[in-house]
Amino acid sequence: MSFLLLIAASCGGPQTLRTVFKDQTPYEAYVSKLKDAKLDQTALGQDWLRAGEKALQDSITVTLPFKETGYFSADKPKALGYKIDAKRGERIVVNLEVKARQAMQVFMDMFEGTATPKHVAYSDTVVNTLVYEVENDSQHILRVQPELLRSGQYTVTIKSEPTLGFPVAGKTSRNIASIWGDPRDNGARSHEGVDVFAKRGTPVVAASPGIITRVNTTPRGGKVVWLADYDRRQNLYYAHLDSQAVTAGQRVEKGDTLGFVGNTGNARGTNPHLHFGIYRYGQGPTNPYPYLHENKTSAPPVQVDASKIGNWVRVSARAANVRQQPSTKSKVYKQLPQHTPLFVTAAYASWFRVELPNGTEAYIASSLVETAAKPIKYEKLAAQADLLDEASIKAPAKDSLGAGSKVAVLGGFNGYTFVKSETGERGWVRKESLL
Repeated sequence: MSFLLLIAASCGGPQTLRTVFKDQTPYEAYVSKLKDAKLDQTALGQDWLRAGEKALQDSITVTLPFKETGYFSADKPKALGYKIDAKRGERIVVNLEVKARQAMQVFMDMFEGTATPKHVAYSDTVVNTLVYEVENDSQHILRVQPELLRSGQYTVTIKSEPTLGFPVAGKTSRNIASIWGDPRDNGARSHEGVDVFAKRGTPVVAASPGIITRVNTTPRGGKVVWLADYDRRQNLYYAHLDSQAVTAGQRVEKGDTLGFVGNTGNARGTNPHLHFGIYRYGQGPTNPYPYLHENKTSAPPVQVDASKIGNWVRVSARAANVRQQPSTKSKVYKQLPQHTPLFVTAAYASWFRVELPNGTEAYIASSLVETAAKPIKYEKLAAQADLLDEASIKAPAKDSLGAGSKVAVLGGFNGYTFVKSETGERGWVRKESLL
């Protein structure tokens, strides 16, 4: 019985399905199916589980918006890990497109934190979309992993968007002039909000649906309105209004007019503007900017030779830097000498995401590599040698090559040579094995 049939057989009836999926994410339910079929005890099943864990430990840091195209191979279980610097108030939106000959289930899960990742969201595996409102400023990890024994090309797009509507009609976050934390009263206090400058009388609108809890006048805020955003357990504060257009207890919808821009209270003498603040229940003020900022930039399109994805390339330059992110401004992870073989796993803009011979992943500019098809030279083996799956003494042998065997040299890395045997099999041999 095949692996896929075993998985299907492990949850054959409606009762079993209800048990498997009860209080479980789609990923956890799939793991339960693997265990029920005892596939977690097989080499392939263990590789799949390890790939999921590795994605959380060795995730690639990305800057949003981000778009990457890659390939999942059926014979090599793999999971993708994307580390995102997320801010409270943002909404992270992930879309996944899959092109495959057979239907392929792909699991997308979001985790908060990196030391001990906490699962916070997952996708509907039918539509392959994940939407998550960030609750805490911290790094988050997105894990993307297909089911076993399925191949296909994927394109993952990750972007952020504001969770609130902009509070001044006709304006955007570009019109914010005074930001969170700016000093006030000669440094005696900090600015607990953002200021949006606009003409006097410009409508001030509800940034979310909710209930108006207070409409009054204070010495500092002047004419103010408080809106309770119950869905997010926070209060929205509108200050320095020229006039108010709502009453306490009134229910409003997003976009409804609450008042009009002015400069009342301690803003008298300044240009008209709205002071907008957010106060979380039981936690006090928080920075409104991520709640309001709309990133208008788009993820750059993939501009590389897509045929190299899922294939071996090698460094063509005399030396090349591989980086932690697809940008020349990113930190250099390692400098590689010419002819270092790299396996292309994905592409972003003009960069390749590659797996180094030591198993780690990084990014390299596509202009610095060439296909690893044409031999650099031909050599013979001095003695019998194993053709290894990886550039490691612990790697399993794919084949055994006899003394005197002729091999095509395709590259090298850390005392190992990447070769193609006379039968066309590619792999690694120890450098001293060659004449």
